[in-house]
Amino acid sequence: MAQVELIMPKMGESIMEATVLTWLKKEGDTIEEDESVLEVATDKVDTEVPSTHGGVLTKILANEGDVVPVGNPIAIITTEKEEKSESKPAPPAEAPAVEKQPVVESKPAAAVVSNGSASNGQDVPSNSNGRFYSPLVKNIAREEGIGKDELERIPGSGKEGRVTKQDILSYLETRGSEVSTLTAPAPAQTSVQSSSPAPKVNISVSGEDEIIEMDRMRKMIAQRMVDSKRISPHVTSFVEADVTEIVFWRNRNKNEFKKREGDNLTFTPIFIDAVVKAIKDYPMINIQVDGDRIIKKRDINIGLAVALPSGNLIVPVIHNADQYNITGLAKKVNDLAKRARNNQLKPDELSGGTFSISNVGSFGNVMGTPIIMQPQVAILALGAITKKPAVVETPHGDAIAIRHKMFLSHSYDHRVVDGSLGGMVVRRVADYLERFDPNTSV
Repeated sequence: MAQVELIMPKMGESIMEATVLTWLKKEGDTIEEDESVLEVATDKVDTEVPSTHGGVLTKILANEGDVVPVGNPIAIITTEKEEKSESKPAPPAEAPAVEKQPVVESKPAAAVVSNGSASNGQDVPSNSNGRFYSPLVKNIAREEGIGKDELERIPGSGKEGRVTKQDILSYLETRGSEVSTLTAPAPAQTSVQSSSPAPKVNISVSGEDEIIEMDRMRKMIAQRMVDSKRISPHVTSFVEADVTEIVFWRNRNKNEFKKREGDNLTFTPIFIDAVVKAIKDYPMINIQVDGDRIIKKRDINIGLAVALPSGNLIVPVIHNADQYNITGLAKKVNDLAKRARNNQLKPDELSGGTFSISNVGSFGNVMGTPIIMQPQVAILALGAITKKPAVVETPHGDAIAIRHKMFLSHSYDHRVVDGSLGGMVVRRVADYLERFDPNTSV
């Protein structure tokens, strides 16, 4: 019977590996093509991996908790279907080639993927000792001014001595005290390893305290927040917008929209539409930083922070948001939010964002200072809409009226976004909201 390898699939840009969470099938189980076989976790999302073939799960090659590089085999499936398809080849003269080709390609497949990743990302320095350096590790090293020789001396805890993100961050914490010892790798390794548990000494725990272990997602969020504040000098600009016309328009249309589309009409798609228009006016806010280079993104992909039932946050992305009208944005927002809360997002729906939005108003907050989603350079927080007395201009002069107002908080990376640009962008978003056409169809 023919045997095929089930490999760890590619699950989005920049994802190099995944952790096996749970096997949904066990050895000896019969599985159908496209049937979910296991659950895996990346640094972006938890997802299920479907079988590429129907047959019997003969052998599991990766245990739960193992970290497997993309392209490496994780299981072997025995399938009769393959055997039949291979036994039907056409010309006898070509039979040897047909029989040999799967043998030649199946074994090195994982190696080809790994080598290609290292080559394309330039992960291995030209004068290195052969260690693998992920794009993230290399980016951190570049930002912190760590040269190739110094990078090679950092002890790695990953597979085959690979330097992980945590390794280089731990090293940076004690780097200042170890500059003089870089020529002696052994003492440096001891110092780095012994320094990691030091923070725990300062924590006081009594018998009345409850100790709660962070779940995997909370650990990732914590690390990303620390990384973002370390990488980007954050500045936040604030603007208050009058959204009275938007509130009245939504109140007039929400019931009809619900009846026709089966979805709720929220304020979020209107806000996204205004952000997209502002980005078109100021395209230099739609950029990313790569070392000393600025990458100006052509696509406008809006990340939307969604609160999960667990209390964690996840940021699905609306790709090409500029190509949707308000109705399309409303349906897209509702779909992503629903699937995010049910853990049904695909990896690609969590990558590629170029600008993000966080609706802190949904928690009753009037404003906030959000942290940038790397490698983006800006994020906008939307405050709660509240009724306020305000001065309004009328044909008969100024008057005091009750208006619906909200604060917009724009955090941006001051390395590449100056206060003028950051301030003008959030002001332009507010302008589009205040000029909203009450006759807009939905």
